[in-house]
Amino acid sequence: MTTTDWNVRAIGKDLHAWLPPRRGWGLANCGLLVSPRTALWIDTPYDPVLAGEFLDRSRALLPDGAGIDRVVVTHANGDHYWGAGVVPDAELIATRGAREQMCFEPSPPQQHALVTGSDPDTPLGAYLRRHFGGFDWSRTEPLRPHTYFTGELELSVGDYPVQVSSLPPAHTEGDLVVHLPVQRVVFTGDIVFASTPGQPGDHAVHWAGPLGNVIAACEQVLDTGAETFVPGHGPVLDRAGVRQHIAYLEHVRARAHALHGAGVPAVEAARRVIAEGAHPELELPERLVVTIGTEYRHLDGTGRADILQVMAEVAQVAHELEAGGGTATEGS
Repeated sequence: MTTTDWNVRAIGKDLHAWLPPRRGWGLANCGLLVSPRTALWIDTPYDPVLAGEFLDRSRALLPDGAGIDRVVVTHANGDHYWGAGVVPDAELIATRGAREQMCFEPSPPQQHALVTGSDPDTPLGAYLRRHFGGFDWSRTEPLRPHTYFTGELELSVGDYPVQVSSLPPAHTEGDLVVHLPVQRVVFTGDIVFASTPGQPGDHAVHWAGPLGNVIAACEQVLDTGAETFVPGHGPVLDRAGVRQHIAYLEHVRARAHALHGAGVPAVEAARRVIAEGAHPELELPERLVVTIGTEYRHLDGTGRADILQVMAEVAQVAHELEAGGGTATEGS
């Protein structure tokens, strides 16, 4: 994939979304809000190459003398955060929950070493290289946010108000959403993984949960009255698209609870939900291993999962799907 494939789309007055050309792990949407004197990024790309391209595209849209002075990070996963190093003088804003999440995330060099050092003849090594091998974090050190908050944060970008709201644990332990009331747009981060009939997406993946919190967060973004929603991944949505995503989350939640009640182990439950094929338009069905496993941990009252172990289970299920002629997964 070349960075020139990425699409910058105007979605409101002085508001732009940077959208990837296809689906896949790590290919996240970002936002740019411009005013005569300053500009704001909402999330950043995954590595310095993509982030540098986003910066070049952003500068082409800025008035003379304006710069990217603030970056709001919707959560601490690297595909929304690690590109901030290309604007080192910008104020980096995240939730206090994201600060806690960062303690459990691998650093960029650690992830680079894991991807390049894993045995490609194992399911995990092959999966990591296929989906993450196109990124380079070997010289990336993430900046620490300058501003942490809980609750509501009111910002101004020129004359435009920006309303930032932290959330209870959902996709991660430190999510936020960004509401731009003048433009009637919300950037949801990974609370939403979008799909539309013309642009199918990927299965959602949620690390913190429970799914009830994710569903409540989706309802919260609808309550803003916004008309346009930029998800963390996938196509831009209208209100009906968010409701459709809520229905998907409710389905996954109901199946997880039913299978848990029947005593089916979590990974086997994910296999069964995948085999039911309720959402054939979605790629990366193996990610249900993560989301259903997260829901099981809440039902069982157990603690945080080991990320590497979970990814090994994801890779094994993907390997089984490929070997059995199941739904193919898409690389990054």
